[in-house]
Amino acid sequence: MTEHFDAEIAIIGYGPSGVVAANALGAHGVSAIAFERDRDIHPRARAVTVNDWTMRIFQALGMDEILKKDMDPMRALRWITYDGEVLLGVGFPPSTLGGGTRFYSIYQPVMEAALRACAERFADRIEVRYGAEVVALAQDATGVTVTSRDTATGAETSVRVRYALACDGGSSPTRALVGARLEGGTLDTTWLVVDCRVKRWWPDRNLLTFWCDPDRPVVDIALARGNHRWELPLRPEETPADFPTSAEVWPLLKNLGITEDDVEIHQHAFYKHHSRMVDRWRTGRVFLVGDAAHLMAPWAGSGMQSGMRDAHDISWKLARVLRGDLPEAFLDTYEAERRPNVAGFIEMSEELGRIVRLEGDGAAQPAPPEGEDAPEPPLIQPPVLTAGWLRGPLGDGVVGRMLPQPAAADPRGRVAPLDDLLGDGFVLLGDDVDPRELLDPAERAGWDALGARYLAVRPVGKGTETEAEIVDLDGVLGAWLRGFGVRAVAVRPDRFVAACDLHGLAVPA
Repeated sequence: MTEHFDAEIAIIGYGPSGVVAANALGAHGVSAIAFERDRDIHPRARAVTVNDWTMRIFQALGMDEILKKDMDPMRALRWITYDGEVLLGVGFPPSTLGGGTRFYSIYQPVMEAALRACAERFADRIEVRYGAEVVALAQDATGVTVTSRDTATGAETSVRVRYALACDGGSSPTRALVGARLEGGTLDTTWLVVDCRVKRWWPDRNLLTFWCDPDRPVVDIALARGNHRWELPLRPEETPADFPTSAEVWPLLKNLGITEDDVEIHQHAFYKHHSRMVDRWRTGRVFLVGDAAHLMAPWAGSGMQSGMRDAHDISWKLARVLRGDLPEAFLDTYEAERRPNVAGFIEMSEELGRIVRLEGDGAAQPAPPEGEDAPEPPLIQPPVLTAGWLRGPLGDGVVGRMLPQPAAADPRGRVAPLDDLLGDGFVLLGDDVDPRELLDPAERAGWDALGARYLAVRPVGKGTETEAEIVDLDGVLGAWLRGFGVRAVAVRPDRFVAACDLHGLAVPA
């Protein structure tokens, strides 16, 4: 007798991480039921930015152009003292991951609404239950039983799924249900967040500015859709009760030169900075995603984005396992790959926070070297995996790096961003060579079993003869491969390089 499942996946929480998971699962043909306690989108804009890595995920899910309509490109960021000394400045060169800029300003409630609208494309396989709070989970060898309570009536219902994604935020009840424990710390300082609507432009409003000061550092950032935010720490003698209304907040903004002529305050709130991560991201068939798995200070702008990347990572992997392409043990690569990446952003956020607060050597932080050969600051470097489903040594080589995305052309003359021509599966790319020529029979059989494509990357000065070719219009992709001394790479659906010919093109074990 075949076991009954109401859906393949349960998504617990339908904030940014949960809705990206819904879009990713839907795009891969996976059915899911999402449970969201609140009936409306959170009205406060908590996150402020997305970068080119996140935009590439949106592109993979067919949402980038829709979401970009409500974003503003960010020009640069700077760390500056109140007397005008620039401690550190970072400009944003064009992105190598997909064109455009490296960072975009967002207005989170608007972006979340657009993400939910995008998920409606998959209404035949993604069901969303608003006003449903998950109160119990029961796992066994084949699935998870999820019990939810209707917040209006109190009625409880249960569904049976194969796996569950806990996307239910920093206070995640699911985390407690599976016995996972947050590790790390929380700074004692309380921060005041002031969200405003812009009435007129002031000098350099579109520069993300960190006003550095040991007593009252300030985050000063333009949001999309004509919004602006300031974040300020409360002094030891101050409490949230000292700022009950906008009237008490205004003196803080006026100290920064901002008046009622410039903005209208529409809300303010308080929060503390956390640097914490769970002891395990997976418990059986339940995976912790986003803030349920990790919390970080806002200085690197990567809290929400890390959750979205978690959601995309586990979703494409679940889809492959559910289809039988890869073994169930493949799901263990979720934590193996995502934990080090998130830990890196937590550490980066802490270091940037020390610069803002002028702690230790932060005030003496040297400006980065300039020029074409200067390394990019870590905040804007393309992502690199340091562990996981990869073959070959990691570090300076090509394995684990994200493939650049220049414009390319197919044999019929269609010009498009590279990802649009590669499709959504595994692909092997050869630098002016058919990668199949570099595979032995066992390697070929392994990639064939995963449905991989094989494409020769031709320079623009050559013609094409078959459909198994693409044209590197600006020479970017070929130069990138040659820069690492490789002739061919195996690329994963998330565009990270899994293997290269230097260390063997076999499917990673």
